[in-house]
Amino acid sequence: MAAWGRRAFVCLMLVVVIAGVTGLLGVHTSTTTASGGDTTLSLRYARIARAGQDVPWQVTVTRVGGFKGPVTLAVTGSYFDIFESQGFEPQPSTETRSGGTLYMSFDPPPGDTLQVAYDAYIQPSSQQGRSGRLSVLENGRPIATTHFTTTLMP
Repeated sequence: MAAWGRRAFVCLMLVVVIAGVTGLLGVHTSTTTASGGDTTLSLRYARIARAGQDVPWQVTVTRVGGFKGPVTLAVTGSYFDIFESQGFEPQPSTETRSGGTLYMSFDPPPGDTLQVAYDAYIQPSSQQGRSGRLSVLENGRPIATTHFTTTLMP
């Protein structure tokens, strides 16, 4: 009976090692996109991650004909509670938090595309993932909104 227990344990360990070597235990990313009018919003984020890992969170806003004024993003603020961060790149020109929403305004970029990256990794103490909502605002109203969830594995 003890021999079968050891064999089962060795097989389980082999499965874990193979999963690690093949990348099944690493960060898995997703991209979600929404459009409204002439504006397209795209978010590349960590769908599955583990504590201590670097993860992507990159927003791309494209507007046909370029941007006439500041670009404002509204995102669920509590989503960022699972991260240790070096901040946003580029830095927002203004940043405000109202209730559960973080509002960030960026100076209009040259051309049709704004890219914002969040330099972060999952806090080692984080045990649960988070969900969020990201919108591009125009005149204070969302014109494109997308939803996302990061699941943390042990």
